[in-house]
Amino acid sequence: MNPQPRPSSADLRAQALDPAVLARANINPLTRLATDYLNHYNEVIMLLEMLESCPEFTEDILGWEPRGYVEYFARSTFKDRELARAAWDFADPASRSELEAVIDHMNAILAATLDALRHDLSPTACAKLGTEASGWLKPLVAKAGSVINGEHIMPATTSDETGRQAMVDAVFERGA
Repeated sequence: MNPQPRPSSADLRAQALDPAVLARANINPLTRLATDYLNHYNEVIMLLEMLESCPEFTEDILGWEPRGYVEYFARSTFKDRELARAAWDFADPASRSELEAVIDHMNAILAATLDALRHDLSPTACAKLGTEASGWLKPLVAKAGSVINGEHIMPATTSDETGRQAMVDAVFERGA
Protein backbone atom coordinates (compact mmCIF):
# COMPACT_ATOMS: atom_id res chain seq x y z
CA MET A 1 0.00 0.00 0.00
CA ASN A 2 1.39 3.37 -1.01
CA PRO A 3 1.29 6.17 1.56
CA GLN A 4 -0.82 9.14 0.61
CA PRO A 5 1.20 12.06 -0.77
CA ARG A 6 1.85 14.90 1.64
CA PRO A 7 -0.38 17.88 0.98
CA SER A 8 1.35 20.95 -0.35
CA SER A 9 1.89 23.87 2.01
CA ALA A 10 -0.81 25.79 0.11
CA ASP A 11 -3.24 22.88 0.62
CA LEU A 12 -2.37 22.74 4.33
CA ARG A 13 -2.92 26.49 4.69
CA ALA A 14 -6.34 26.17 3.03
CA GLN A 15 -7.24 23.23 5.27
CA ALA A 16 -6.06 25.16 8.35
CA LEU A 17 -8.68 27.80 7.55
CA ASP A 18 -11.52 25.31 7.02
CA PRO A 19 -13.49 24.74 10.26
CA ALA A 20 -14.97 21.45 9.00
CA VAL A 21 -11.55 20.01 8.13
CA LEU A 22 -10.16 21.11 11.49
CA ALA A 23 -13.07 19.59 13.41
CA ARG A 24 -12.64 16.25 11.61
CA ALA A 25 -8.94 16.32 12.57
CA ASN A 26 -9.71 16.98 16.28
CA ILE A 27 -8.32 20.49 16.00
CA ASN A 28 -10.52 23.14 17.56
CA PRO A 29 -12.01 25.12 14.65
CA LEU A 30 -12.21 28.32 16.69
CA THR A 31 -8.73 28.41 18.22
CA ARG A 32 -7.07 26.18 15.60
CA LEU A 33 -5.27 24.29 18.38
CA ALA A 34 -5.23 20.56 19.16
CA THR A 35 -5.51 18.96 22.58
CA ASP A 36 -3.22 16.14 21.39
CA TYR A 37 -0.35 18.44 22.40
CA LEU A 38 -1.28 17.91 26.04
CA ASN A 39 -0.27 14.24 25.77
CA HIS A 40 3.31 15.47 26.09
CA TYR A 41 2.49 16.58 29.64
CA ASN A 42 -0.04 13.90 30.54
CA GLU A 43 2.55 11.16 29.97
CA VAL A 44 5.10 12.67 32.36
CA ILE A 45 2.37 13.41 34.92
CA MET A 46 1.35 9.75 34.84
CA LEU A 47 4.97 8.71 35.48
CA LEU A 48 5.31 11.20 38.32
CA GLU A 49 2.18 9.80 39.95
CA MET A 50 3.57 6.29 39.72
CA LEU A 51 6.92 7.06 41.37
CA GLU A 52 5.70 5.82 44.75
CA SER A 53 5.08 2.30 43.49
CA CYS A 54 7.59 2.31 40.63
CA PRO A 55 10.70 4.33 41.55
CA GLU A 56 12.40 2.87 38.47
CA PHE A 57 10.36 5.35 36.39
CA THR A 58 12.72 8.09 37.58
CA GLU A 59 14.98 7.44 34.57
CA ASP A 60 12.03 7.78 32.18
CA ILE A 61 11.00 11.02 33.83
CA LEU A 62 14.55 12.35 33.60
CA GLY A 63 14.43 11.68 29.84
CA TRP A 64 11.48 14.03 29.41
CA GLU A 65 12.25 17.27 27.55
CA PRO A 66 10.06 20.31 26.99
CA ARG A 67 8.71 20.65 23.47
CA GLY A 68 6.90 23.58 22.03
CA TYR A 69 3.65 23.05 20.19
CA VAL A 70 5.13 22.97 16.68
CA GLU A 71 8.09 20.82 17.75
CA TYR A 72 5.76 18.36 19.46
CA PHE A 73 3.76 17.87 16.26
CA ALA A 74 6.93 17.60 14.17
CA ARG A 75 7.80 14.47 16.21
CA SER A 76 4.25 13.27 16.83
CA THR A 77 2.46 10.26 15.44
CA PHE A 78 -0.79 12.28 15.43
CA LYS A 79 -2.49 11.49 12.12
CA ASP A 80 -3.05 15.16 11.24
CA ARG A 81 0.23 16.49 12.66
CA GLU A 82 1.04 18.49 9.52
CA LEU A 83 -2.36 20.16 9.67
CA ALA A 84 -1.90 20.89 13.37
CA ARG A 85 1.42 22.57 12.60
CA ALA A 86 -0.10 24.59 9.75
CA ALA A 87 -3.11 25.59 11.84
CA TRP A 88 -0.75 26.97 14.53
CA ASP A 89 0.19 29.77 12.13
CA PHE A 90 -3.47 30.79 11.92
CA ALA A 91 -4.35 30.13 15.56
CA ASP A 92 -6.13 32.77 17.56
CA PRO A 93 -3.30 35.05 18.84
CA ALA A 94 -4.85 35.38 22.30
CA SER A 95 -5.18 31.61 22.56
CA ARG A 96 -1.61 31.03 21.41
CA SER A 97 -0.26 33.55 23.87
CA GLU A 98 -2.29 32.17 26.77
CA LEU A 99 -1.33 28.59 25.89
CA GLU A 100 2.36 29.50 25.71
CA ALA A 101 2.15 31.14 29.15
CA VAL A 102 0.63 27.98 30.66
CA ILE A 103 3.24 25.85 28.89
CA ASP A 104 6.03 28.03 30.30
CA HIS A 105 4.59 27.53 33.79
CA MET A 106 4.39 23.74 33.33
CA ASN A 107 7.90 23.62 31.92
CA ALA A 108 9.25 25.57 34.91
CA ILE A 109 7.64 23.12 37.33
CA LEU A 110 8.99 20.18 35.39
CA ALA A 111 12.49 21.68 35.15
CA ALA A 112 12.60 22.11 38.94
CA THR A 113 11.22 18.60 39.43
CA LEU A 114 13.80 17.08 37.09
CA ASP A 115 16.60 18.99 38.83
CA ALA A 116 15.47 17.62 42.18
CA LEU A 117 15.18 14.07 40.84
CA ARG A 118 18.79 14.22 39.64
CA HIS A 119 19.87 14.29 43.29
CA ASP A 120 20.19 11.06 45.19
CA LEU A 121 16.74 11.23 46.83
CA SER A 122 15.22 8.51 48.93
CA PRO A 123 12.31 6.57 47.41
CA THR A 124 10.00 8.34 49.88
CA ALA A 125 11.27 11.76 48.81
CA CYS A 126 10.92 10.81 45.11
CA ALA A 127 7.36 9.64 45.69
CA LYS A 128 6.46 12.85 47.54
CA LEU A 129 8.05 14.97 44.81
CA GLY A 130 6.14 13.07 42.13
CA THR A 131 2.86 13.55 43.98
CA GLU A 132 3.51 17.26 44.57
CA ALA A 133 4.61 17.96 40.99
CA SER A 134 1.69 16.09 39.44
CA GLY A 135 -0.66 17.97 41.77
CA TRP A 136 0.70 21.28 40.51
CA LEU A 137 0.67 20.20 36.85
CA LYS A 138 -2.83 18.72 36.56
CA PRO A 139 -4.71 22.02 36.98
CA LEU A 140 -2.35 23.64 34.48
CA VAL A 141 -3.02 20.90 31.92
CA ALA A 142 -6.74 21.48 32.49
CA LYS A 143 -6.23 25.21 31.95
CA ALA A 144 -4.25 24.54 28.76
CA GLY A 145 -7.10 22.32 27.58
CA SER A 146 -9.61 25.07 28.23
CA VAL A 147 -7.48 27.49 26.21
CA ILE A 148 -7.19 25.00 23.34
CA ASN A 149 -10.94 24.44 23.45
CA GLY A 150 -11.64 28.17 23.31
CA GLU A 151 -13.28 28.43 26.70
CA HIS A 152 -11.66 31.82 27.33
CA ILE A 153 -13.27 33.04 24.12
CA MET A 154 -16.75 31.77 25.02
CA PRO A 155 -17.38 32.18 28.75
CA ALA A 156 -18.76 29.15 30.60
CA THR A 157 -21.54 31.31 32.09
CA THR A 158 -23.23 31.57 28.71
CA SER A 159 -26.38 29.44 28.43
CA ASP A 160 -26.01 26.22 26.43
CA GLU A 161 -28.16 27.41 23.52
CA THR A 162 -26.55 30.85 23.39
CA GLY A 163 -23.10 29.33 23.80
CA ARG A 164 -23.55 26.89 20.94
CA GLN A 165 -24.78 29.66 18.67
CA ALA A 166 -21.87 31.93 19.67
CA MET A 167 -19.41 29.14 18.90
CA VAL A 168 -20.97 28.48 15.49
CA ASP A 169 -21.00 32.20 14.68
CA ALA A 170 -17.36 32.56 15.74
CA VAL A 171 -16.29 29.57 13.64
CA PHE A 172 -17.99 30.96 10.53
CA GLU A 173 -16.59 34.45 11.12
CA ARG A 174 -13.05 33.08 11.41
CA GLY A 175 -13.47 30.72 8.48
CA ALA A 176 -14.64 33.47 6.15
